[in-house]
Amino acid sequence: MNTTTPPRPKKILVVSAHPEPRSLNASLAAFAVDELRAAGHEVRVSDLYAMKWKATVDADDFSGHAGDQRLHVMAASERDTFADRLSSDIAAEQEKVRWSDAVILQFPMWWFSVPAILKGWIDRVFTSGFGYGPAVPPPYSEGVLAGRRALVSVTLGARESSFSDRGIHGRLTDVLYPLQHGLSWFTGMAPLEPFAVYEANELPDERFAAAKREFGRRLDGLFTDEPVPFRSLVGGDYDHDMRLLPGVETPGTSGLDLHVRPRG
Repeated sequence: MNTTTPPRPKKILVVSAHPEPRSLNASLAAFAVDELRAAGHEVRVSDLYAMKWKATVDADDFSGHAGDQRLHVMAASERDTFADRLSSDIAAEQEKVRWSDAVILQFPMWWFSVPAILKGWIDRVFTSGFGYGPAVPPPYSEGVLAGRRALVSVTLGARESSFSDRGIHGRLTDVLYPLQHGLSWFTGMAPLEPFAVYEANELPDERFAAAKREFGRRLDGLFTDEPVPFRSLVGGDYDHDMRLLPGVETPGTSGLDLHVRPRG
């Protein structure tokens, strides 16, 4: 008799950022949703362009802000986060993040970063008191959004070699560091290695099929693959000024790799 308990279905938020619903990014987002639901998971989708998401932070986000007063964004966002006075679109997205066990960001790389609409989603949704701030657990640790997984799925027009260690664009891990370390790990989410589709401007059917197979494998491992082993701020590797202690790293390590624990 098989007494193995099947894994509990998970809850995944897919955030998609591309203006064309027939784009490669839209196809990958739809593929992820179908694969995850077929595996028994619950999925919610934030299609930012379809939602006509407002990308700019301003006083309209904070109903508690007095119009004749100077806007201090961090203070206003923390105050209204705790008072449940954020604008309704922000509150709805925060509820999705709280609901989720994993967040997938699907986007094209534009000018070595995310599209402005996705940056605006990050800026507005991860308010002080929700994603960071003195009133929540410390950053770069099992903090405020701990227990969640984060997966970046990005398409790039360039070839893979140009985003390598000697590639002219820099390593993809370095280019994505603001998302992997600065958004996900800063808030306590465990980031997985990114999934990338290169030379995406011209993607013949056989390469698209191969990309979907690899993406499917990554989705299968969303809750079992090892996350990037970023160092914890509270794990004894950093001093009071948030500087890595001398000698903690493997000899010869430099740059952003200093903040990743050696594997194995």
